[in-house]
Amino acid sequence: MNALPAQPPAHPARACPQRIAFMAAPTEGARHEFDRLAHRYGNVHPGEADIIVCLGGDGFMLETLRVVLEMELDTPVYGMNCGSVGFLMNPMLEDDLPARLATTQAAELHPLRMKAVATSGEVFHALALNDVFLFRQTRQAAKLRVDVDGMVRMPELVCDGALVSTPAGSTAYNLSAHGPIVPLSGNLLPLTPICPFRPRRWRGALLPSTAHVRFTILEHEKRPVAAVADSLEIRDVVSVDIKEDRTRHVTVLFDPGQTLSERIIAEQFSA
Repeated sequence: MNALPAQPPAHPARACPQRIAFMAAPTEGARHEFDRLAHRYGNVHPGEADIIVCLGGDGFMLETLRVVLEMELDTPVYGMNCGSVGFLMNPMLEDDLPARLATTQAAELHPLRMKAVATSGEVFHALALNDVFLFRQTRQAAKLRVDVDGMVRMPELVCDGALVSTPAGSTAYNLSAHGPIVPLSGNLLPLTPICPFRPRRWRGALLPSTAHVRFTILEHEKRPVAAVADSLEIRDVVSVDIKEDRTRHVTVLFDPGQTLSERIIAEQFSA
């Protein structure tokens, strides 16, 4: 008698959280939901919570995740959509929230670390969970030199800008700039030009997650360039270094069947 094939193990159930920290975007809808949920389930400081529930859209979710990184918390974050797109969010359903949170599935995200040097000599450091991008500040195109792991890969890229994305961020600005969507398990970083003029047909590169990318701004006085790490913008940069920081991570929770990996795959088949 043939044995039945082994079934994959079920996703382990998460304990029902006793302490929830609610964080809300500064919008009327999000603040309304905050008041309702905090009254019904209680509310604690994020540093004391079992789970942080983020009320807002993708932008506020990224802000919340940066707070978790800066506070060096291991607390997972569950997003409830009060915004528009909500790619990182779950539906806004108030009932049985602790029980829902106990069935969630986790995705671990590693940020990019940006080091930007301005024309003044000042050095800026920032973390980005979506992407780091450069863009021209004037009517003239930017001229960038692209180094990867200390080797010059492109002596001159004439463009509106360029970006390096995390896999989680590959469906955002990177996709709009015609960059590839990258699965979370791919261990790859897309490097994508924004409106390239020379070389005109260059579509970018897929780099290993260990890659160290440096953009050097050519003719920076004549063609000034800004750098952005998620929402932090640095003007008049002369060089930008980007590398994934594997020592830091945040955990994002999703309802069953709606994991971030599944959403990234589904996005590749959407119109």
